Amino acid sequence: MMKKNSYWLAALMLVLVLVMSACGNSATTTETGAEANAEQPATAEATSGTVTYESETGPIEIPANPTKIVALTNAPNVLSLGVTPVGVDEWTGANPLFTEKLKDVAVVSEEQPETVAALAPDLIIAGSQMKNLDQLSKIAPTVTYTWGKLNYLDQQVEIGKILGKEDEAKAWVEDFKKRAADVGDQIKAKYGDDVTVSVIEVDGKSVYVMGDSWARGTEIVYQAMGLKMPEKIKEAVATDGYYSLSLEVLPEYMGDFVLVSRNLDASNEIVGSEIWKQIPAVKEGHVIEFESRASSYSDPTTLENLLSIFEKGFLEPTKS
Repeated sequence: MMKKNSYWLAALMLVLVLVMSACGNSATTTETGAEANAEQPATAEATSGTVTYESETGPIEIPANPTKIVALTNAPNVLSLGVTPVGVDEWTGANPLFTEKLKDVAVVSEEQPETVAALAPDLIIAGSQMKNLDQLSKIAPTVTYTWGKLNYLDQQVEIGKILGKEDEAKAWVEDFKKRAADVGDQIKAKYGDDVTVSVIEVDGKSVYVMGDSWARGTEIVYQAMGLKMPEKIKEAVATDGYYSLSLEVLPEYMGDFVLVSRNLDASNEIVGSEIWKQIPAVKEGHVIEFESRASSYSDPTTLENLLSIFEKGFLEPTKS
């Protein structure tokens, strides 16, 4: 009887051990689960899809991978990185280089914030001088840039940062600099190190000479290629970056080559005038024309298009 009771006592002790063990495991599991839950907010924050961008106005939280961008400025830079905005400014909308990419994209304006809000953007890119920035920032995180504060290559890298494509932007910058410099070396080898280039824009009866950072290919010619600007233009554009001229004095500002930004679909009385025809560079066939609507930005797509035009214009034999 005592032996039998011993068996029962041993069995009871075993059951108690198993129960206590199970309770211990349950407590451990619960504690681990609580720890895991406590870690969830940090994990969620790390993968919440936002990053801090150091903008010119200070740090701003933006989507890590924005998908609905309204680009009121720098839209061509965005497009050049393979991202299509949901809304762009009217100037980009009228640019023939982007017609196909923008066929289903809305044209909006900071003057009418409601048109921007209707697109429900997750990121807005705007110019620092634009109106209604406070209203825009209430619609979505708004990154602003001051025109000319960054050079044309650094601007592309900054756009790359907000799109999560910084490495891609940097790779293009380095490649473009090398290719443009190579073309510049070929031009100087053909025409001499002192060859001068004038970049002008004609619009109706108006004509402007451009400095070295006024789009229209000026960054390519003067910065990337290292070609020389006539001294008279350098002095004229020192204050504003460009200078308006009368037709009568235009020949005084013309270099060995003249690059002309104009509406190629229309005739122009300046380039059809006798004064124009008597300019030495014109007589020698050293004039390269390109579409003004496709040259008013300094983004990769525009720059690549102009680099191709310039390479052919400078280096390929002139058709007689």
